[in-house]
Amino acid sequence: MPDRARRGVGVITRTLAGICLLGVGQVWAADAPASDAPRPPGDPAQIARGKQVFSVNCGFCHGSDGRGGEGGPNLLRSPLVLTDQKGEAIYAVTLVGRVDKGMPKFDLSLDTIADIAAFLHSVPTGAAEKTAFDPNSIVVGNAVAGKTFFYGRGHCSQCHSFKGDFARIGSRLDPKTLQDNIISAGAFTKLGAPLPNAPSRTVTVTLASGEVIKGTLVSVDDFDVTLTDASGRRRTLPRHGAQPHVEIKNPLQAHLDLAREWDDSDIHNLTAFLVTQK
Repeated sequence: MPDRARRGVGVITRTLAGICLLGVGQVWAADAPASDAPRPPGDPAQIARGKQVFSVNCGFCHGSDGRGGEGGPNLLRSPLVLTDQKGEAIYAVTLVGRVDKGMPKFDLSLDTIADIAAFLHSVPTGAAEKTAFDPNSIVVGNAVAGKTFFYGRGHCSQCHSFKGDFARIGSRLDPKTLQDNIISAGAFTKLGAPLPNAPSRTVTVTLASGEVIKGTLVSVDDFDVTLTDASGRRRTLPRHGAQPHVEIKNPLQAHLDLAREWDDSDIHNLTAFLVTQK
């Protein structure tokens, strides 16, 4: 077994044991280095890859900068992240998820998690971190370019209107929330926890017997799928591999797919434009 794989397995075992005993956020707290302790400079290319993957998979819960979002905690102050070296500790958590907290497991490789870790470790903390809490500090885009994107390549105006759902959006939402909502389609406080006005995801479950059960999705993971059927009955069905077949329809999936094609400048420019809509 390669050294990196052996190291990953060893750290995963240690981390999982810590999770069982203490819970995420408390793992290895006694061993965590001081948050202000400098790390060696990371590889810029790896940091860039990690930032992109983090934005797509984690930003809607933990915030675009890892400092916490509507559904997820600040990762930069997490003892687990502080202790992590090259993604091994973070990988252990993403491997199993925290379904009870709204975090599913992620099918990401150890190398990809190492990229995410490099990005998180590159974000300044300590005294420099305080300036990041200025709501306007993330408004780094070009509002004129954002307006062009909104009415053009972003296709935003096809569904949104500043006389309708986006009326005074710059006054109603702070820049950080605006940017997080752009990434998440504004639908979830965290995975599995839709906002009150978000359209419901529906699910069709086809059992091995051929019976088809349809309803509103409540939650889903590798072990169970829970739904509310047409009669209002809440049902939880066990999953074993590919059985039963589960098909989920999310009315906002097209938006999520489109957002994943945008680059950082698109999101920053769009944020800069939306904050001007008072």
